[in-house]
Amino acid sequence: MFPRFRSLAALAAMMLAAPGAMAQDKAPGDLLNVSYDIARELFQQVNPAFQASWSKSGGAAVEIKQSHAGSSKQARAILEGLPADVVTFNQVTDVQALADRGFVRKDWQGAFPHGASPYYSLPAFVVRKGNPKGIKSWEDLARPDVKVVFPNPKTSGNGRYTYLAAYAFALEKFKGDHTQAKDFIKKLVANVPVFDTGGRGATTTFVERATGDVLVTFEAEVNGVLKEFGTDKFDTVVPAVSVLAEFPVAVVDKVATKRGSQKLATAYLTYLYSDEAQEILAKNYYRVRSDKVARKFAAQFPDVRLYTIELFGGWDNIQKIHFAEGGTFDQVFEKR
Repeated sequence: MFPRFRSLAALAAMMLAAPGAMAQDKAPGDLLNVSYDIARELFQQVNPAFQASWSKSGGAAVEIKQSHAGSSKQARAILEGLPADVVTFNQVTDVQALADRGFVRKDWQGAFPHGASPYYSLPAFVVRKGNPKGIKSWEDLARPDVKVVFPNPKTSGNGRYTYLAAYAFALEKFKGDHTQAKDFIKKLVANVPVFDTGGRGATTTFVERATGDVLVTFEAEVNGVLKEFGTDKFDTVVPAVSVLAEFPVAVVDKVATKRGSQKLATAYLTYLYSDEAQEILAKNYYRVRSDKVARKFAAQFPDVRLYTIELFGGWDNIQKIHFAEGGTFDQVFEKR
């Protein structure tokens, strides 16, 4: 074979063998962040700050696109073809579902600090102004005169954390007795007039449709409700006991490698750990990992005794016992 044709053959072989590597040489001018439904306003603030930081470091102009819905719904959409470069979810199991199908690296929790969770929150309450029902703790949510609004734990990470926080409270109250804890959850679920699929839908039901006496959602959303709709209409209640709600992030390698966006996607998620981004997060009432920023905003975050999901044996155990078909949630829901 003549040298010229040998070179062409080698080039063709390279193109067939390493499409991802060649894609990286031509990085795209946009990035799709697929996130949970109540994070829209948060990333509308984070994205311009990242773009400025990226440009300052010598990066080309980039457009950050957003997609928002319930965390579990978003994971399913990615599996069905939504071309996410990164995910910023509120549920570890939803990222793990992507890892199990080869969309995210198997060791994704080691790719970024703090188990790939740059910020966290906890379930808290929004009540009508003056707190007419005198709601102070999880125990009040099981009273027959209280109507509770929170999203469906089957479709929403927000809803799952609410369920788990209430269950953790019940286990503490009943000294580890699961039978009594389950009965408590059954009473609470019976007080839910409607299960929305996501956190933002639940907020709309409570705020705009004036349904229910208390909205249970992430602390950040609780404070967002007061900021948007007014302290003259609503009050907040942060229970003394709750569950640590981590917000995991990951590069969707299957998409990013194909698009050539790995470097940009990694930089975007790394930026969330910077003091600049952590301050934006804290201003939106998310609890942050930076000690410096956490100290600066400490006054706006009440002390809470936080359980972790290890109380329930980890996410695999939680899914099998509580949220699988016929699990505890299905059992108490059917008996409403």
